[in-house]
Amino acid sequence: MTTYVLSDALALAGRHMRHLKRAPQRILSITLMPIMFVFLFGYLFGSSMNVPEGDYHEYIMAGIFTQMMLAGVINTGVGVAEDLSNGLVDRFRSLPMGRGSVLLGRTLSDLVLNAISCVAMLSVGLLIGWRIHGGPLKALAGFGLLLLLGYATAWLGSLIGLLLRHPQAVNSVAMVITMPLTFLSATFYPAENLPGWLRPVAEWNPVSTLTTGMRELWGNPTGNAPDPAFPLRHPVLSSLIMVVALLVVVVPLANRAYERAAAR
Repeated sequence: MTTYVLSDALALAGRHMRHLKRAPQRILSITLMPIMFVFLFGYLFGSSMNVPEGDYHEYIMAGIFTQMMLAGVINTGVGVAEDLSNGLVDRFRSLPMGRGSVLLGRTLSDLVLNAISCVAMLSVGLLIGWRIHGGPLKALAGFGLLLLLGYATAWLGSLIGLLLRHPQAVNSVAMVITMPLTFLSATFYPAENLPGWLRPVAEWNPVSTLTTGMRELWGNPTGNAPDPAFPLRHPVLSSLIMVVALLVVVVPLANRAYERAAAR
């Protein structure tokens, strides 16, 4: 059964990737948007930002990487909702497919798109002066953690899409979730730059932990205060635990929601 699920999931992932030929704007959205954010934050805001023990160009890149992975909640959620509304799920239900292969194929194809987005951001980041100083193994570990985050957010987006079932509703709810997580964190500026009552919120924000973990692995400035919160003192381990816990919770919930949606 596992073999059937994997083979069906890979076939569906290939189907999603082939559809990019008919919708090339999706490739543009995952490549041009990161480039715009790199230049926007790196040059327009960089001149007014101060980062302890480092350059803002090297500080900001991990934040932009994280932001683009969080955008996967919207992209995947809207895609799943569209599949429900246009009858694609009904056609899948009539086929002898392995259980769980539909969502697995969708999330695997989105993982490939996340990797393409990372390559685009990596290229532009190198152009503006960003460098990785942590060595090749830590560099790969940082990108591995980043893609694991993207995979987890794809499953979260699948769950939201299956529960809401309407692309517009998915987009609105996902924005409500991702925007506060992104901007009330240490993604684009050090947490110590925030007012006193907001600083603990930013320090305990899981997005701050994930971003700080990648900065630590890449040897970039973390921007931490002298005595940061516990997750920021151990960002890599804390990030790994949080992402794995998110997958453990969201994957079975999404599969259960898909079975209910397909049975309607």
